Amino acid sequence: QVQLVESGGGLVQPGGSLRLSCEASGLAVDKHSITWFRQAPGKDREPVYCISRGGGTVAYGDAGENRMSGTRDSVKNTMNLQMTPLKIEDTGRYYCAASARGHCHPSPDQYDYWGQGTQVTVSS
Repeated sequence: QVQLVESGGGLVQPGGSLRLSCEASGLAVDKHSITWFRQAPGKDREPVYCISRGGGTVAYGDAGENRMSGTRDSVKNTMNLQMTPLKIEDTGRYYCAASARGHCHPSPDQYDYWGQGTQVTVSS
């Protein structure tokens, strides 16, 4: 049974940092592409950062390109997302998703497995 479990979310002030973790069981993170998505209230789910099966990375949007970075740990079977400096508009629920296709894709439809998400709230 495949499980993706996100952790590390919380309440942080603007300019602060968070490190999210996605722990996988039932699949190997280095045999899948893993993407972090986020969803703000009333908005569509959007991709933030991806690591492909081959280890290539794709950062999406201003947040992904300028303020977020992802790393993969094949031993711990996790993918982590470092976020700094956080802005109010980064508030939302963050999900990790895995695709057996192995490549990064911005559409949620391309992903086979999802976690339950972790809440990130940026507020002063």
